[in-house]
Amino acid sequence: MWGMQRSRYADCNGSDASEETEVVVNIGGVKQVLFGDVLNRFPDTRLAELTKCSVKSSEEISSLCDDYDSETGEFYFDRDPEAFKCIIELYYYGEIHIKRGICPICFMKEMEFWRIGADFLDDCCKCQLKEVQDELAEIAEKVKTILVDREGDPSAGRWQRFQMCLWRLMEKPESSLPAHIIAIVSFIFILVSSVVMCVGTIPDLQVEDSEGNLVEHPTLEVIETVCIGWFTIEYTLRLISAPNKVKFMLAFMNIVDFMAIMPFFVVLILTSFGAGVMELANVQQAVQALRIMRIARIFKLARHSSGLQTLTSALKSSFKELGLLLMYMGVGVFLFSALGYTMEQNHPETLFTSIPQSFWWAVITMTTVGYGDVYPKTTLGRCNAAISFLCGVIAIALPIHPIINNFVLFYNKQQVLETAAKHEIELMALRSEDAQLESSPHKHACCAGVWDHSAAPGRSDAFVPLLKDPKAGAGLQTPSMDRSFESTAEVSEYSMS
Repeated sequence: MWGMQRSRYADCNGSDASEETEVVVNIGGVKQVLFGDVLNRFPDTRLAELTKCSVKSSEEISSLCDDYDSETGEFYFDRDPEAFKCIIELYYYGEIHIKRGICPICFMKEMEFWRIGADFLDDCCKCQLKEVQDELAEIAEKVKTILVDREGDPSAGRWQRFQMCLWRLMEKPESSLPAHIIAIVSFIFILVSSVVMCVGTIPDLQVEDSEGNLVEHPTLEVIETVCIGWFTIEYTLRLISAPNKVKFMLAFMNIVDFMAIMPFFVVLILTSFGAGVMELANVQQAVQALRIMRIARIFKLARHSSGLQTLTSALKSSFKELGLLLMYMGVGVFLFSALGYTMEQNHPETLFTSIPQSFWWAVITMTTVGYGDVYPKTTLGRCNAAISFLCGVIAIALPIHPIINNFVLFYNKQQVLETAAKHEIELMALRSEDAQLESSPHKHACCAGVWDHSAAPGRSDAFVPLLKDPKAGAGLQTPSMDRSFESTAEVSEYSMS
């Protein structure tokens, strides 16, 4: 009953004939004839098991496929025929490539169904799979963060709940209306403090002290004191509510916050020691340096601006391109400054007195600024200057496109991740409101998972969740988290396209 079709063919020399098993498979309506010697190259796979069906029972055959036609000897699989075209390449070429337009996560499920290990996937496709997995992990982390911010930890104590509430109030403007108001007030204080710092340097708005020195207007000092008071309270509350104090203090933006308020208190302490200490030259220089450090507070705007955060992250990812730019400029500056000094040193009115002094001219020329304070006076020197600024234009233009491309990619990725996280939260809310949808065996999600036929032979409604990484939901006690990632592959596929 379970006999297989057989055909006779000649070997490579054309002298002998041998008998080979033919396996007819129907993949989602697409029929294909496979040969046993090809499939047996990988005997542990599902397709290789089909060549042994002549000695298997009907129950064993049903566990291998979705349906079997005993009259035609055809095996039916309710799988994706496009993905199967990639799967069958393993038996002919020894490796698998994922075709464009196929979700890598879904393709891995196909490989699991056909009992093919991930080691047979080509390196280029492994990189693509790793990117999608990292993207899904980031979405899971965002969903986890949103859930913790909204629901908190019910097992936490009173003080821990207070800390979490205070942390959301100071760090999560989107968590509540009071937190959003506090973020706006903090943003206003940053702007006011920056404006006061700039306006305080205008001589017409300064006043003379008892010694005849110009100092800031008392009104501006009061405004500055109020702003510093707000920054101090804000930093203290955030430090108290931080889950990890050491990590909080070592974060870059928190270091900026500390540097923005520290000069005020240092100057206040030095002033409290009296005029004798303030008259020391070193102390006066230190005070001036600390006052200049107040410009660090402008970086506090990045805390409330997603655009500045995206720009910072894009520059971090472009260190290689920026390094190439600096290398090109460094080589050009050294080369053209040395040539300029050599060509100009014999001129009686030369402005190139040494090679280090010529570095300034080379930098200004290659960056096409051209201050004109240093310029060549000989014909060869002018030719060298022309070549230097042409090379400077080329050196600056080469890495610009990769840097801009990194910014666009990172910005689009952030937008997709935020949209995906919000979409997952909405899906979880719908599932919690409607228990019937949770218990329904049919879950419709584009590229969200695969229909596992091995779990229920003969049926096509066994759904395998997309994300099974236990780390993604670690620390969450929400029951719906196990089913909250069934549509993230749709977003990842969209971002890849």
